[in-house]
Formats: sequence, structure tokens, C-alpha cells
Amino acid sequence: MTKPGDIVYFQGDFVDRDQARVPIATHAFNYGTGCFEGIRAYWNSNREQLYVIRLREHAQRLVRSARILHLDPDPSLSAERVEAIILELLARNGYHEDVYIRPILYKSGTTIKVTLSGIESDLCVFTQPFGDYLDIRKGLRVMISAWRRIDDNSIPARAKPTGAYVNAALASDEARERGFDEAIMLTGDGHVSEASSSNLFLVQDGVVITPQASDDVLVGITRDCVIELVRKRGWPLEVRRVDRSELLAADEAFLSGTGVQIAPVTSVDGRVVGNGEIGPLTQELQRAYLEAVRGEVAEFAEWRTPVAKVASGN
Repeated sequence: MTKPGDIVYFQGDFVDRDQARVPIATHAFNYGTGCFEGIRAYWNSNREQLYVIRLREHAQRLVRSARILHLDPDPSLSAERVEAIILELLARNGYHEDVYIRPILYKSGTTIKVTLSGIESDLCVFTQPFGDYLDIRKGLRVMISAWRRIDDNSIPARAKPTGAYVNAALASDEARERGFDEAIMLTGDGHVSEASSSNLFLVQDGVVITPQASDDVLVGITRDCVIELVRKRGWPLEVRRVDRSELLAADEAFLSGTGVQIAPVTSVDGRVVGNGEIGPLTQELQRAYLEAVRGEVAEFAEWRTPVAKVASGN
């Protein structure tokens, strides 16, 4: 009997997860030549409905990443086609719980050569049940990492290359080995960029602040949701360079991302943020975001794509 997540999309078809295998000489395995998206879907038990969050934006970013990295497997692979594959895959798996979705465009050719052009690419998608990546009910203890965020002139920051996440993993491991929950990464010139796999916001004197995209930030889709929530409330917002000392002196701080959702930060490098409690603006944004993505409010319906309860063709 198949379980939710047992069906994946691989080499142009929906197959059992055990059939999805790549040869040892696959270019993406040897060189990290792929790009991906992390997407969440939330289960609303009252409506018995699964909602995929910001599906169109994630699919569009995947296609843009592919263009940057010469990963186009087929000119006909549009963002709309990626969306359709994801929705059918979720329907076929029959989820009744929160889900994580991972589409990957990767160099599937078996050439041993350091290049991107001229090598076959392919799309695969898998899913799995997914709860909280971090405990967002409590404040996180973060540290400023010794590992700097990869510069956009080294690896494109606006794409999501698989190989680039070694940079994030090094920072994340460093933080956890030192007893922290997460790492904050700086740019090469010492400005605040983002956490190891999420964007960063801080609050100072009632102003919500987040680092600008040109500071090697992945322009996060959850980040965009937060900005929309802030503007809807009429709160002052600044998107600009952030100095390291600003983070240490902030009244509130929080992370945003598909995995972390909205995760409060209550200490940085052992220094208490604000009064050491989850701040009121952070609490309000977290509450509003979770209500919206779970379909508990009518607002922000454009963020949510419902999954059909029966897959087409079944």
C-alpha cells in the first residue's frame, strides 16, 4: 500500500520513489549543477483542503534560476507546466497533512566536464510530510557566523543552486556545534545578509527593517509575504543595508522562509534582543502569516492554490 510521498515525478513520469535513481556519473551529483525550490503546502482540516503557498512565484523563480544556470531541460518547460506537475503529484499522493515540495532542475547528463552548457538537464519533484523546521513558538538563539555569505559575483544569489548550499550548511553546522539554533551570515564587506537558509528582519523603534537584495540576499517569497503584511498594517518599512551593530541593538528580530516560516529571534551572539521575549510586531506577523497560509482567513487567497482531491486520470 502506497503512503503519501511514495509517488514522485522523475524523468517525465509519475513513478514510485524507489524507481527514482540517478547514475553515479550524473553531472549534478559530481558538480552540484542543479537548482531547486522549497515549497510548502498546508492542510486545512476544517475544509479538508490542501493549499500550496505562492506556487506561481516558486515556479517562476525555478525557471529563472534554470535560465541563469543553463539548466533549461526543454523550451516547453514553463512555470505553468511546473505548477501542473506539482499539483498532480500532490493529488496523486493524497496528503491530509502539511507537506514540503522539492522540485529540482539538474544536469542529468553523465559527462565528466566542468561546464554548464551543452549537458542534458531534467526535472524531478518529490514531496514529504513536513512540520516545523524550527520551533517557532520560542525565541531562537542565533550567532553571527564566521562564514561569509557567497557573493553574487561568485554564485548567483538570486538563484537557488544546489551546490551553493554547502555555504549555508557550513554556517548552520558552526552555529549548532556552538550551541546556537541558527547562523546569521554577513556579506564580504561585513554587512548583514541573511540566515543560513532564511531571510532576516529586525524591528527598531517601530520600523521594520530587512537587508536589501544587493547584499547577496536570496529574494525570498516568504520575505515578500512579510513585506506585504507589514505594508497592509501601515507600519514603516525600510529595505536597505544593515550594519552588524544594528542587529545587536534591535528591539525585535525574526527569520522568514518557507522552512522556518516566521521564527522569532531573542538573542544574537549571547546578547538579548529587546527584553528577551518574542516582540509584539513579530507575534502579530507570525499569527497573520500562519492564518493566511492555512486558509483560516479570507485574506490573501491569491497566496493559496488548492490541490484537487482526486488526481486527473486516476
